[in-house]
Amino acid sequence: MERLDVLNGNELESPLQQCPHSDWHQRFAFPLSASVEKKIKALIVDDEAPARRSLKHRLGRSGCVDVIAEARDGREAVGKIRALAPDAVFLDIQMPGMSGFDVIRELRNEVLPSIIFVTALDEPAVRAFEANAIDYLLKPVKDDRLERALAKLRVQQSQRKRQAQRNKLLKVLSDLTGGPLERLSEAEEQGAESIQRKEPARLAIRDGGHTTWVKQEDIDWIDAAGDYMCVHAGGMTHIMRMTMKRLEAELDPDHLHRIHRSTIINVKRVKNMRSHINGEYFLTLDSGHTVKLSRSYRHKLRHLLP
Repeated sequence: MERLDVLNGNELESPLQQCPHSDWHQRFAFPLSASVEKKIKALIVDDEAPARRSLKHRLGRSGCVDVIAEARDGREAVGKIRALAPDAVFLDIQMPGMSGFDVIRELRNEVLPSIIFVTALDEPAVRAFEANAIDYLLKPVKDDRLERALAKLRVQQSQRKRQAQRNKLLKVLSDLTGGPLERLSEAEEQGAESIQRKEPARLAIRDGGHTTWVKQEDIDWIDAAGDYMCVHAGGMTHIMRMTMKRLEAELDPDHLHRIHRSTIINVKRVKNMRSHINGEYFLTLDSGHTVKLSRSYRHKLRHLLP
């Protein structure tokens, strides 16, 4: 069996074994796998339409990749990466206005997809690796080079999926044990008898001598009016005297996150979102209420993604 590359000391099999629908198999003597894995969702970013069309066609032939969108410049790329959360981005480096590297800088505090830089020059390749690209492609893109890039991409996607599954499992076990777990072995050390469901977090809202307990998972959103907080839950509004900073420290991060200097929302209640100017977003809640996510809280977008 032909080996195409080595990554981190592990040999990589041809991507055609991982992309069973590819018509490239006609040029290789590989038996096709019976299992069909989910395709990689990709975004192509290039200011030249012919280059986008050519790469889209060849990625479609691979059988591994589903090109879900295209972007003509860096600013459009940033918006589509945030809105669509692709698995991978084929990113042209030299574009007018915002370059490929500017796109990375703009998203440096957010969860990045896999990046494959595409360039007509050899010189940026070193910088591409420094920016954690899994590979780079030189224009005009050659089939064998694209095959190797896809092989590495499949390996990275598989590693990401395993890590995501591990994190989900740790999260479930943390919820059940009532405390944080950094590794799976901790659950075994604690023993099955220690696993018990946490009581839902509640917020105490005091009004004179009367206290109302509100389950935090039932809160829709909270907005500030000076040192008073308006807690909107179940169609009712509760008023409490507390600073936003102090209140934020008491909230359950599984549900409630601050998205503006005067607004906290239940991320489970977000129905849709749309981008606005300067990196801001408008979020619509299940109740129909609309709130703004300000630019300084853009890193909270990761809590809104499934």
